[in-house]
Amino acid sequence: MYQVIAIPAFSDNYLWAIVNKEGYCAIVDPGDASPVIDFLQTHNYTLTDILLTHHHPDHIGGVDTLLNTYNNINVYGPSTERFPMVNKPCKDNDQITLPQLNIALTVMEVPGHTIDHICYFDQLSLFVGDTLFSAGCGRLFEGSPEQMHQSLTRISALDKHTIVYCAHEYTLANLKFALTVNAENQDLIAYNNSATQLRSENIATIPTVLSTQLDINPFLRSFDPAIKQAVIKHFNLKGSITDVECFTYLRKWKDKF
Repeated sequence: MYQVIAIPAFSDNYLWAIVNKEGYCAIVDPGDASPVIDFLQTHNYTLTDILLTHHHPDHIGGVDTLLNTYNNINVYGPSTERFPMVNKPCKDNDQITLPQLNIALTVMEVPGHTIDHICYFDQLSLFVGDTLFSAGCGRLFEGSPEQMHQSLTRISALDKHTIVYCAHEYTLANLKFALTVNAENQDLIAYNNSATQLRSENIATIPTVLSTQLDINPFLRSFDPAIKQAVIKHFNLKGSITDVECFTYLRKWKDKF
C-alpha cells in the first residue's frame, strides 16, 4: 500500500508525492523543485521516480534540479521529443512498475489540454494532470474538443471509486460555472456547499472521487439533456446537439466565463 500526499506549489498547484512505509517516494509533475526537496528532507524520503503528465512549466520546471540533486531517478512521461528528461517513455496502455514502491500503474493517453498529455492510474488512484479538474476540465491549448471529449469519456469509464488527483485548486471557480450551466443539480449544489466550507478553512478540495465528478462535473455530463438545453439556450442554437457538440460549446462558454 502507498499514501499520496499533496505538496502545494506556486499559487494553486498540487505536486503529488506517492510514498510508502519503507521511505521511498515518487513525485508527479514536479513543477518546482524547492518544495519537493523540502518535503523529502523533512520526512527523510528517498526519491526514486518522477511521473510527468505534460510539458507545461508548472509541471516539469523542477525536474532538472531534482535530477541534479538525486541519483538514479526514473523519469516517466510522454514518448515525444519535447521530453528530453524522460528515460522511461510511455505510450497508451503501457504498464509501468515502480519497484521500490511496489506500485503498478497503467498509462492512458488523454490528448486535449496538450496533444501528448498522459495520465497514470491503478485500481485506487488516477493522476490526471490538467485533463480533469474538480467540476471542470483543462483548457484546450493543443487538442481538439473531440479529442478532449474522448479522453474524458475514457476516464469516466474507470472504476467510479477511483480517487482523482488533479493538479490545481480550481474547484470554486469551476463550481461557479457548473452551477450556471446546471443549477438544478442537487448533487452539485451539495458539493458546492461542501467545497466552499473547505476553502473557507483553507482545506484542499482535491483529491476528489470519480463518482462525485460523474454526478457534478458538466464536462463529464455532455449527454445530460438539462446541460444540452442550457447550452442551446446560451448560444441560441436551433434543434438538437450531439454530446460532442455539447462539450464543444461548454468549453467555449467556460473559456469566456
